[in-house]
Amino acid sequence: MHLGCLSSKGQTTIPIEIREILNLQPGDKLEFFTDGSFITVIPINKSIKGLKGLLKKPSKSLSFEEMDDIIRKKPL
Repeated sequence: MHLGCLSSKGQTTIPIEIREILNLQPGDKLEFFTDGSFITVIPINKSIKGLKGLLKKPSKSLSFEEMDDIIRKKPL
């Protein structure tokens, strides 16, 4: 278990062991969620550049009109 302390300004320090596990660096963003009694903190420290190459290049390019037609035909 790792403990932190909340300052009068609402700030806290993430223990070094947790920062190392999550590879958190100064300036990284954190997203907070709550269900009323628990807080979940999710690090947002991945660069958009890391997504390059994740999706295959499409075999055919579509025009804006073709994309609009596909979107219009999609059932809600």
